[in-house]
Amino acid sequence: MIIKNLKLICFYFCLLLTVTVQAAVVNDVTGMTPVKVKTVVQPKSTQQVAELVQKTSGPISIAGGKYSMGGQTAFAGAIQIDTSQLNHVIAFNPEKKLLTIEAGATWQQVQQLIDPYDLSVKIMQSFANFSIGGSLGVNVHGRYIGEGPIILSVENIKIVLADGSVVVASPTENAEIFYAAIGGYGGIGIITEVTLRLSDNVKVKRINQLMPIANYQNYFVQNIRTNKAAIFHNGIIYPPDYEKVRAVTYVQTDDPLTIEARLRPLNKKYPKEKKQMKIVASSDFGKQLRKYHDYFDYQHEPVMWRNYEASYRVAQLEPIATKYKTFALQEYFIPIEKFNDFYPQLTSILKKHHANVINISIRHANPDSGSLLAWANTEVFAFVIYYQQFKDKKSQREVGVWTRELINAALANGGSYFLPYQLHASLEQFKQAYPGATKFFQLKAKLDPTNKFRNLLLERYRSAVELPE
Repeated sequence: MIIKNLKLICFYFCLLLTVTVQAAVVNDVTGMTPVKVKTVVQPKSTQQVAELVQKTSGPISIAGGKYSMGGQTAFAGAIQIDTSQLNHVIAFNPEKKLLTIEAGATWQQVQQLIDPYDLSVKIMQSFANFSIGGSLGVNVHGRYIGEGPIILSVENIKIVLADGSVVVASPTENAEIFYAAIGGYGGIGIITEVTLRLSDNVKVKRINQLMPIANYQNYFVQNIRTNKAAIFHNGIIYPPDYEKVRAVTYVQTDDPLTIEARLRPLNKKYPKEKKQMKIVASSDFGKQLRKYHDYFDYQHEPVMWRNYEASYRVAQLEPIATKYKTFALQEYFIPIEKFNDFYPQLTSILKKHHANVINISIRHANPDSGSLLAWANTEVFAFVIYYQQFKDKKSQREVGVWTRELINAALANGGSYFLPYQLHASLEQFKQAYPGATKFFQLKAKLDPTNKFRNLLLERYRSAVELPE
């Protein structure tokens, strides 16, 4: 017995030598979801992750950049695996435009690596601080035309399952695991490596057109949807009246650069942008001033590298959370043909509840290739709402009311909502928006029978589906 205990002590001592361990109350970027976890560990290899998972009875949660907003990276009493040290390049083939990298790396690390080879990330979100594993876990998308969820750019993944085994999964190998893990919020296992397909880094020119919101759908279909030169696109819906949309497109060009830098600087402080954000959030007058600012700013048609436009940093939005207030996101996905049916309902709900909306961005995405928790089962427009709210419990309940109203409007139009944000959706809304959830949780029960991989999102919504005894 003494020898057995000594071996156990020896194992954990060795583990402490190779990973950083610290007890902590962890939170997310909004500051509204404090969770007391048992320990935080920072493994530095797939092998360390596998050993840790094998020797831990649970629960385990997984954290990357922690930019989700509803406890997707934490669970009370869990060991939280912080992947920030799991950030090594495994293989890079510029000729084949393939990169294999550990999932704790950030997109800006990828950009710094591939930019000298005139390559660019194929699909990612707008900000480059996020971890690759976190992006895979939520199945992100960006402003890319002709693309969609990030799963469409993934060649394969390496994932650690609940028993500590390491599996390679792709659309043709262990496909069931592949389609459950991407967009699976860490419920199936821990993605430790990914092979990504890359694109060419090209010069792009920003063009734009301001129009009534009622004209946007036709404009997009006729001018953007099949435009092979269009690289990035989004529509900006301006609060507080929500009557105008500025369609902003970055098209491939041979024009000379007006911005020489290849990537945005890593240490920029963004004082001007932060002051502008504070003014816009302060009042309806501030939102009107933003319209005037954009009128003059968008007179210019800058030419830059694709990588430059794709290398925004969250620093320009900070501080996201203060003592009493926080900025937050919500996102709704609507079939492209339902745009004109949905937006009047969206704006009516936001006005009725006096939501302090800073911006609504319209994105476009092609259908998902088969992930179980797919948010785009068809071609969709994404309505990304950036707003400010108070952090007290009463304000959180009020946001919950209009969030559920927006989800109902999306569902009524055959759409869905995005899961990385606050957990306001009812169990029934989740079940309706994510019909693949039953299959997802059934597979989770098979691969993780003791429910080792847990977080607040999974714990809340797993009861929405019936699992076999």
